[in-house]
Amino acid sequence: MNEIYLSTDIETDGPIPGPHSMLSFASAAYTADKQLVATFSANLETLPGASAHPETAAWWATQPEAWAACLTHLETPESAMRRYVDWITTLPGKPVFVGYQAGFDLLFVYWYLIRFTGKSPFSFSALDIKSYGMAVLGTDFRATTKRQMPKHWFDALPHTHVALDDPIEQGAMFCNILQDTPARTGRKNGSGAGATASRDNDRED
Repeated sequence: MNEIYLSTDIETDGPIPGPHSMLSFASAAYTADKQLVATFSANLETLPGASAHPETAAWWATQPEAWAACLTHLETPESAMRRYVDWITTLPGKPVFVGYQAGFDLLFVYWYLIRFTGKSPFSFSALDIKSYGMAVLGTDFRATTKRQMPKHWFDALPHTHVALDDPIEQGAMFCNILQDTPARTGRKNGSGAGATASRDNDRED
């Protein structure tokens, strides 16, 4: 089964789930050749007993439009996460979680998936765009910043911290990096070979 890349971005009111809440999240499902297949987004009610972290609240005060967008059409976390899992099952491929700073995004999404649905379609794996870019460029991790990346990796798409804008932009960027990966280019031309497999059907490295 082909992979489908779910470029995902979240907005929160603090650094960790539980004490703080995921306010919104969205995924843009891309094929490796940069076809945007489908999108998903949800704004969530905050967790019972949770509260905003002061530093995050101060940052939100500088983003009034994005903050207002997070507060519309709110769903309970359980409803949103179950709807998300159902949406993923409709996609034409095996889902791969993709994010820019994926460690942070998956932290919340995985916690919410397990807490409210009891399962994760991604197992506990995520593909980090910055780390992938580091490998393609041969640079150190800290030196792999957007400012240092090739300009042709960036499409003219908005990055606004509002629902779908960011995952669409970051997903297009990821697909552009895929096209610049020498090993993948060689494989398409017939000069490369090889495949990877997960350790078993349920858990991935």
